[in-house]
Amino acid sequence: MEQYELYCLVDRQFYDVPTTSTEHVDFATCGRPVPDGWEHAAGDIWMHYAPRGVPLPPQGWKIHVSSCLDDAERTLTAVWDYCVRQGIPFKFLRSEAVLVMMNSKAAFRGSSGKLVTIYPVDESQLELVLKELDQVLTGVRGPYILSDLRYGDGALFVRYGAFVERHCLSDTGERVLAIENADGRLVPDLRGPVFSTPAWVSLPSFLEPHLAARNAVTTNELAYDIENVIQFSNGGGVYLGRHRESQDRVVLKEGRPMAGLDVDQRDAVTRLRHEREILARLAGLDVVPAVHDYFVLGDHHFLVQEFIDANPLQRLLVRRFPLTKPDPSPETLREYADWAIEMLGRVERAIQALHERGVVFGDLHPDNVLIDADDRLVLIDFEVATLAELRARSALAHPGYAAPPDRHGVEADRYALACLCLGLFAPQTTILLQLHPGKARHLAELITETFPVPKATIDQAAGIILGGTDDPPPATLPLPGRASWEEVRDAITRAIVASATPERDDRLFPGDIAQFQPGGGTSIASGAAGVLYALDRTGAGRFPAYDDWLRRHALDSVTGIGLYDGLHGAAHVLGELGYRQDALDAVDRCLATPLDSRELGLHSGLAGIGLNLLHFDSEPGLRAAATRVIDLVADRLGGIDDVPELSGDGHPRAGLMFGSSGPALLFLHAYERSGDLGLLDLAETALRQDLRRCIRDETGMLQVNQGWRTLPYLEQGSAGIALVLDRYLRHRPDEELAGDLAALRRVNHCAYFVQPGLFMGRAGLILSAAVQPGEVTADLIRGLGWHALPSAGGLAFPGNQLLRLSMDLATGSAGVLLALGAALHRQPVALPFLGLPPTGGPPITPVWKEV
Repeated sequence: MEQYELYCLVDRQFYDVPTTSTEHVDFATCGRPVPDGWEHAAGDIWMHYAPRGVPLPPQGWKIHVSSCLDDAERTLTAVWDYCVRQGIPFKFLRSEAVLVMMNSKAAFRGSSGKLVTIYPVDESQLELVLKELDQVLTGVRGPYILSDLRYGDGALFVRYGAFVERHCLSDTGERVLAIENADGRLVPDLRGPVFSTPAWVSLPSFLEPHLAARNAVTTNELAYDIENVIQFSNGGGVYLGRHRESQDRVVLKEGRPMAGLDVDQRDAVTRLRHEREILARLAGLDVVPAVHDYFVLGDHHFLVQEFIDANPLQRLLVRRFPLTKPDPSPETLREYADWAIEMLGRVERAIQALHERGVVFGDLHPDNVLIDADDRLVLIDFEVATLAELRARSALAHPGYAAPPDRHGVEADRYALACLCLGLFAPQTTILLQLHPGKARHLAELITETFPVPKATIDQAAGIILGGTDDPPPATLPLPGRASWEEVRDAITRAIVASATPERDDRLFPGDIAQFQPGGGTSIASGAAGVLYALDRTGAGRFPAYDDWLRRHALDSVTGIGLYDGLHGAAHVLGELGYRQDALDAVDRCLATPLDSRELGLHSGLAGIGLNLLHFDSEPGLRAAATRVIDLVADRLGGIDDVPELSGDGHPRAGLMFGSSGPALLFLHAYERSGDLGLLDLAETALRQDLRRCIRDETGMLQVNQGWRTLPYLEQGSAGIALVLDRYLRHRPDEELAGDLAALRRVNHCAYFVQPGLFMGRAGLILSAAVQPGEVTADLIRGLGWHALPSAGGLAFPGNQLLRLSMDLATGSAGVLLALGAALHRQPVALPFLGLPPTGGPPITPVWKEV
């Protein structure tokens, strides 16, 4: 969620880049004139500077400068003066707001702490810059950059890595940033939270003492053995340990100095000390862990607490929640409701015990409530707790439980309890209350319609959340499954059109943060192409001014070439909208890009590229180009057993967008155009690769297996595989695979999904189920009400993470619109290349056998 939080700084409704805010203030250094003979590029996060015409090696040792907020301006001035004088390229974070977010508790641990990056041309210059800048920056304090080696005890760190953007395929088949190894081959540029050097790179001798100093800090002298990691955050880790003498198990909570900032700009160490003081005040209460010790090791602070062998309430909720199982019985719903109401009462009593000691918890959410094997309930994570008498607000609350500005002290805890009441029956949806408090009333109605719970209890929680606000609930809008298709379509269209910003060059419609990556603003998944495609396909209308925006911008920016994240996708939509020459110009641009480092998948890889080339293969040269891509995918596909049984987390991903179902779709389209049965064989192999990475549960659902969870969604889950498998079985019936298809579709009988979007939410299930419309599809459609929100007089849906509304195809309202169109529109509606295959005759005459 860390990157999403950065894009929440500006707009309360939509994800946006921090620099678009009128309140955004850059560091003063950003306003300095660009030196003569220098080039400058301003990004959303980084400001880049380089002397014109000076060649830079593609990779090498880079220097990172760390700084806390108090020293940031001084550091930037000093580094600017030094690098300009020496003619060394550099970049820096552009504002205090960005620096805070990039060093927040939720930020990526490996790169957090960086303020400046400097690019020496060789090791001699590296040594000189480190020596000289170390003197210039004496006294500058900053957080430790975990991916790097610290130079001395100051603000300078080093790491070997890429200077320019190059790509290769990782061991999991994904396209990643690359560096060149000793053999001249591109390999992944690994960027983890631990310092390491590539195997073929020797550490410069002048850095060896600094590595020795780093390695001298060990846990050997501690009174505790560290046995396992419970979790990591940028503020520090939480570890399971054991006292060496008593052998008692303990939990060690770490605080990194100047890292893990909250909205009050307190670091993790400050919060850890505060937590120790709060727990001392609460000592003796059964609902809080006991404190055993506190110590400092290598500037890192550790709070040692009682170990509680327990499960978080969130995990228990996920295991028990009946709406994520197919067709739950009334008895199952009642059992869950009784358990949830009982649990709510126990949490409420625990919070009351804190209040009686004069403490406000300030960070209540299901992951901070533990239930042990003896049914003991314990609250954990008191680093933002406050004294009730101060009537303070939390500085680091979960977005689904964070009280509005008008709630202080114990009122904030009562607000969080009310959110927990709703959240136990509608997980994660309380995040939506940040967008529209009136949603509380609607959630209360949906909960009491679905579960046998006391209406007074749920209504009371909604009333606490609303306070004195009178926002109308979204139930007054034309909701899917309750209003007519035309009314719902028009309401979603109103919201999408009202959100358009044609005056901007980076994006036309607000969507996922991926739209701020190169080419994302014009893409199918996150950009204008996908929105315009959905509007056109569902009969919502044509918007020539927005078409022109896409035509102007599709070829203007540096972009990828993928079907869903790049230029092939924009070309496809331009062609579908009637701008064939624009489409062909875009495809021609794509042909100049090498395909060696492209992954196989549909989203951004060869499968999507091949499908789009097939789409345009009547044009000279594109038939041969399509054939080359198909041959390349076939050569790299492998056998059924060449993929592991798990998806993701270090393994190649399964599913429609990134797994083998994308290549299967390519082979199926190629078969439908040629009649080559070998292509149908390849499609079967690809599908069986994805089915190998699925697991069947006790309810008969077959879903993609990630080891720690299963996925039903269109992007990486069972719904996407089902779409392609259905298409395959229409050509070659198979009893075993038909049984798998039925098991894949069993998830359509579930009633609840955390997100509404097309790729990773409910809308994707609707799209997949729409090939066999019926009562199940109707139930899925009605379920969109859990996430429906008002926007500009229309109807909109939140994007990934639910923190902001989205209008794009992959995560937001356009995707919901397309899915509803697939189920309800009188004309066929589908994602590109996922409509029903041609029927009523044999495949057309082979095309590429002539090439």
